[in-house]
Amino acid sequence: MAMAVSAKLVLGSIAFAIFWVLAVFPAVPFLPIGRTAGSLLGAMLMVSFRVITPDQAYDAIDLPILGLLFGTMVVSIYLERADMFKYLGKLLSWKSLGAKDLLCRICLISAISSSLFTNDTTCVVLTEFVLKIARQHNLPPHPFLLALASSANIGSSATPIGNPQNLVIALESKISFGDFVLGILPAMLVGVLVNALILLCMYWRLLSVQKDEEDATLEVVAEEDVNIHQFSPATMSHMTSLDSHEWNSKTEIVNIDSQANVKGNIGHAETLRNRIRNENELHRTSSAGSVSSANSNGSKDLTSELHSQRRDENQNILSNGTASMDEPGDAVFMQSLDEKENPTTKWKRLLWKPCVYLVTIGMLISLLMGLNMSWTAIAAALALVVLDFKDARPSLEKVSYSLLIFFCGMFITVDGFNKTGIPSAVWDLMEPYAKIDHVSGIAVLAVVILVLSNVASNVPTVLLLGARVAASAAQISAAEEKKAWLILAWVSTVAGNLSLLGSAANLIVCEQARRAQHLGYTLSFWRHLKFGVPATLVVTAIGLTLIRG
Repeated sequence: MAMAVSAKLVLGSIAFAIFWVLAVFPAVPFLPIGRTAGSLLGAMLMVSFRVITPDQAYDAIDLPILGLLFGTMVVSIYLERADMFKYLGKLLSWKSLGAKDLLCRICLISAISSSLFTNDTTCVVLTEFVLKIARQHNLPPHPFLLALASSANIGSSATPIGNPQNLVIALESKISFGDFVLGILPAMLVGVLVNALILLCMYWRLLSVQKDEEDATLEVVAEEDVNIHQFSPATMSHMTSLDSHEWNSKTEIVNIDSQANVKGNIGHAETLRNRIRNENELHRTSSAGSVSSANSNGSKDLTSELHSQRRDENQNILSNGTASMDEPGDAVFMQSLDEKENPTTKWKRLLWKPCVYLVTIGMLISLLMGLNMSWTAIAAALALVVLDFKDARPSLEKVSYSLLIFFCGMFITVDGFNKTGIPSAVWDLMEPYAKIDHVSGIAVLAVVILVLSNVASNVPTVLLLGARVAASAAQISAAEEKKAWLILAWVSTVAGNLSLLGSAANLIVCEQARRAQHLGYTLSFWRHLKFGVPATLVVTAIGLTLIRG
C-alpha cells in the first residue's frame, strides 16, 4: 500500500500513538483513562481525522472474534462456578514430594489450564492459592509465581482459545482448530519442560532449603483456602488500570467476604437462632395484648421481615454447607428444610456440575471437528445458561465487556493505521530479510515479533503483521503460509514472558500476589526480567524448530 497523503499519514500516526500509549500505560498521568477508553479514543480520532470513513470503521470490527471471545468467557465463568479451578488447585499439592515437585506441577497444570481456559483466567484463579502454599510451607514465593505466569503464557499458545492473539490468528488464517493444535502442541510441550528446567536451574538452591520435618511433605490446603478468590473475568481485563484507591476498596470487600466464608457457618446458625427467638418473643408479646395497635402492626411488619431474613439465612446455610448446631431444634429445623428441597435444587446439586463439564468437553470436541469456532463457543455458553435454569444476569455480569469494547476500538484504530501505509512501508524494508524458508529469515522475523509484542503488545502486533507475513510466505507455498501464521502465534505469545509488562497474565499474577491479605509479595520488574530474558529466548528458539506447517 502506497503511503497516504501527508495529512492523513500524520493524523493517523497521532491517533495510533495515543492508542499505543494508553494501551501500554493505561494509568499514564496526563490521561489516566485506561485501555478500554484509550482504544475508543483512538478509533474516534481515526474517524474524526478522516483517516477512515464511519462505514470502514464498522467493517473493521471482526464480529467472529468478538463472538468467540464472549463465548469462551461465559464458559469459563460457569466452569469456575462448577469448581473446576478449585479442583485444579487441589491437584497442585496432592501427595506432593517437595518444593521442586510443586514447581513442576505448577508449570504443568498452569499450561494445560491456560490452553483450555485462557492464560488470564488461569492466573486470576490460581495466584493466591500458589502464594498460600509457598507461605504455608516457608518456601520463597517468586519461583512459583514465575512458574505460574510463564507456563500460562506458553501453554496458551497451543490452542486458538488460549489467548486473544490466537483467536485473531485462527480466524484470520482459516486454520482449523485441530491443525492449529497439532502445529504448535509439540513446541508448547517442550517449551513448558524447558521453562521448568530453567526455573529449577536458577532456583535450585532456594528450593533445596531444609525445612522442619512437619513441612517435608506438602499437605492439601483446606477447601476454603482454595476458593478464597472468586473468579470474575470483568476484573482481569483492566486490572492494571485500576486507581489505587479503587483497588484497595475492592480488595477490602473481597477480603471481608473471604473471611466471612472461612469463619464458617456457625455464625449463620447462631444468627438464625437469635432471630427465631426474637420472632417468638414478638408473637408472645402480641398475643398478651401488651402493646398498642400501632405497635402490633409494627410487630407484624417486623415479624414478616424476620421471616424473610430467616429464609435468606437458610438459603445461605444450605449453599455454604451444613452449619454446626448446638440445639436439637436447629437440627429439626434444618431437616425440615432438606425435606422441602424442591426437585430443581436437588437436580442441580447432583447433576449440574457433571453437565457443565460435559458441555465443555462437547465444545472442545466440536472445535476439533472443525465446526465454526465462534458459534460453537456461543452455543456452549447458551447451553450452560439454560442448564443453570435461573436468571443468567449474575453470571453474564461477570463477562469482561470492557475487553470486548477494547477489541472493537483496537480493530478500528489498527485498520486506520494500516491505511496510512506506514506498516506496509516498514514491512517492505524488512521482507527480504524475513523469508521463512531460511533459518536466518525465521530468526529475523522472530526478533521483530518479540520486540513489537513487548513494545506495542501482542494483539496489535498480530493485527499489523499477520496479513503481511502470511502473504509473503504464500509466495513460497501454502504450507509456508500456514507455518508463518503458527510462528506468529508462537512467538507473539511466548514474547509475553520477556518482561513483567509483556502480557496481562504477568501483571495479574503480580497484582494478585501483592494484594493478597497477610500473604502479600511483590514480584519486581527486575526479578522477572532476570528470568524472563533468557527463558524467553531459549524457549522461543527451541519451539521454532518444532513448528510445522
